[in-house]
Amino acid sequence: MVFSEPYLFDRLLGLSGPEFEQAANRYLKLLQIDHKVTVQAGKFSTTDLSQGQRKRLALVVAYLEDRPIYIFDEWAADQDPDYKRVFYSELLPDLKARGKAVVVVTHDDRYFHLGDRVLVLEDGRARPHAVAAPAIAVQT
Repeated sequence: MVFSEPYLFDRLLGLSGPEFEQAANRYLKLLQIDHKVTVQAGKFSTTDLSQGQRKRLALVVAYLEDRPIYIFDEWAADQDPDYKRVFYSELLPDLKARGKAVVVVTHDDRYFHLGDRVLVLEDGRARPHAVAAPAIAVQT
């Protein structure tokens, strides 16, 4: 899970070896923070980053953990349009293609069309929203 206010450890806990470092550095490049952060010996060079960069780094960690279920709580809220595009059009479809269950909590209805199933919460009640495509979105 990547929360809207992520906490970052300075190392990849439980993830070690050159394959994790290579993958981490690949994702850092994709999310355009490789100029700020690198991974060596299972450790990040820094976590002293802006809020949006911290969320991108938390996304890298979540992606590396390779869990069956991913929950993203307002991940794209602090991101520039380019990072939102990468998140919604590249990373989420990739997770789906790998058979992962993905829940995305967002207020941004511009991306609802990407969800396989969209639920809109109104007055504490969920109602379906008709769309079709690669992830799940929930509006609160």
